Amino acid sequence: MPPDDLDKTLAAMPLRVGTYVPDDLLEDWFAPGTGMNPVSEDALKAAEAYGRRFECEFKYYPERQEGVFWKWVPAI
Repeated sequence: MPPDDLDKTLAAMPLRVGTYVPDDLLEDWFAPGTGMNPVSEDALKAAEAYGRRFECEFKYYPERQEGVFWKWVPAI
């Protein structure tokens, strides 16, 4: 389970700003015990669902070994 501070961070995060989470924490927080090399699909799906709770997008970047939460910018 992600720490409460991440909830607060994503809730308060302004548009176009990202929060980067290393893959070991993604696995620990969103699908503990499922393995980490590569990050499990369960962890990635849970992280994506978690981000939506805060109106955030989520994308995993395997080459950087991290996931990113960000608030998208509506079309102008």
